[in-house]
Parts: sequence; C-alpha cells; structure tokens
Amino acid sequence: MFVKYLAAIAALVTGSIVTTAVQAAEWPTAKPIRLISVFPPGGSVDQVARTLAPALQAQLKQTVIVENIGGASGMIGTAAVAKAEPDGYTFGVVFDTHAVNPSLKEKIPFDTRKDLAYVTMVGTAPMVLAAAKNAGITSFKQLVDQAKAKKPNTFGSIGTGSLGHLAMAQLAKNSGFDWTHVPYKGGGPLMQDAVGGHIPLSIGSLFLIKPHADAGNVIPLAVTTSVRSRDMPNVPTVAESGYPGFEAPAWWGVIAPAKTPQTVIDRMHSEIATVLKNKEISDKLDQQGMDIVGLGPDKFREFNERQMSIWGKFVQENNIRD
Repeated sequence: MFVKYLAAIAALVTGSIVTTAVQAAEWPTAKPIRLISVFPPGGSVDQVARTLAPALQAQLKQTVIVENIGGASGMIGTAAVAKAEPDGYTFGVVFDTHAVNPSLKEKIPFDTRKDLAYVTMVGTAPMVLAAAKNAGITSFKQLVDQAKAKKPNTFGSIGTGSLGHLAMAQLAKNSGFDWTHVPYKGGGPLMQDAVGGHIPLSIGSLFLIKPHADAGNVIPLAVTTSVRSRDMPNVPTVAESGYPGFEAPAWWGVIAPAKTPQTVIDRMHSEIATVLKNKEISDKLDQQGMDIVGLGPDKFREFNERQMSIWGKFVQENNIRD
C-alpha cells in the first residue's frame, strides 16, 4: 500500500514537471500576456509598461495587454502578480516602492523574497523636487533658507514609502526641517495637483516630472542623484546644495510570479533586453530621463535586496507607517 502511495506521489510530481516543461516549451503561444502596471495610468510605471508592451508584442508575436492595478504604493498590483498562475503569462512592472513596502506595510499579502521572480531591472533616473508655479519658490536654496527659518512646507509624493517620500523625510530629519508629507495614489494624481497648484512641492522621478517641467507647468528645484542629470543640467543636486553624500535614484523593473519556469524568465529577460536596445524605445525612455541598465534576473534580485536593506532600515528606525 505504501509503495503504491509513493508511486502515486511520484506520478503527480512527474506529471507536474512534464506539464511545466510543456508550458515553457510552447511559451508564448498559448494566450495573451498580462503586463501589470502596479500604479494607476499617468505615472512613470504606466509609461514604462506601455512603452515596453507594443515592442514585446511585435517581437513575441503574441498580444501583450497592459493592466493597471494601482493602490497601496504598488502593493495591490504586486500582490496580483504574486498570486497569478506561474505559467509565464503574467508579469508586472514595479517601481522603487517595491523594496520599501515589506518594511512599511503591516499586512502584506505576499512574501517579496519568496513569492516573486525577478526578470529585468529596466533602468534608473534621478528623483526631482519641483515647486508649483504659485508656490513662490524658484530655487532649492530659497526652499532651504525658508526651512532653516522654521517656515513649514508641504510636499506630495506618489505614495507613503515611495522613494521620493523617504528621500525628503530623510533630508527633513537630518536637517530639522518642518515638512509635511501628502501621499498620492500614483504619479498621475500627484502631477495633476502639482500642475494645478494644489500642492506647493512635489517629488517624483525625472521620468514623471520632466514633461511638466519642460512645459513650464512646474519649477524643478533639485535632483536626488550624486551628479546632475544630463536632461536637466541647470538643476542642482541636493548633494551639491549643502548635503554631501545625499543620493536616492528612482528605478523600474519587471517581475513575475515565483515558480514561473526559469526558461521563460530567461527568455522574457532576453526579449526585454532586445527591446531596450531598440533605438526608438531607448530614445523614448531617454527623453523621459531614464538611464537604461537592463540588469538580468540575478543582478536585479541582488539590487532589490540591497534596496530593501537600506530603506527598510530607515523606515523601521523612524517608525514610518502607511
């Protein structure tokens, strides 16, 4: 009886392995691919997803559908990826909040380390602190002078625990500034209020802020990378403005459910890497201020681990909660 039981278990395991191998071999011909943007339309994550999707569709000769599942700083959309069937037909585009959420959220419905596979780190970009045109602030120096004079101010970010939020919170804490944070549900809603003059300061990726700055709808004050952005050469860094060592770049990446066949993960990374070498695509991302890096699965996972450690520690030490 026990031998029959072991044989049955072995048959199930073998069948599962064979099924997975067949699925991987036929990928991506079985059905359309879902590319989940974990933030709402209008923000940088959505723009990255919608830039990649048509190019991937052309290469793979399979429909690639962008689906926006926003909320909770990307956590709701990421949960949808984690819980999806690991058959190679669901992927997600995440932002820097991905590495912060595990230490920020009290009840996260997935394990960031165990329930997700890492496919490609697409690129990085500076964060940009910008002022609304009606805020009366035209330079970072002026903002700092006001803060040192104990004048309170308010800044908006794409959400609690976003890199923009944490970078500003870190600067405010280290400098004793009285800055109040207003979280938004993504870059689209944030910039709508920033352009409308409903929030005096906004911080987001250069990918998000630059089009509005170029149009003259907001005033860029500073960037959060250690060197100036080639896309905004006249905008100073926070580091050169009296805060040496300050650095907080934004980043974007593509993930998948854990247990997605490694052959599919590797193939998808290869396809994305090819897309990123397409001049039309790279120019489009470059115009939005992104530095394309194209890290593969192992290096992307390692990068995410470092980010989780750095910002997770800051969140815990400062008792930041959503």
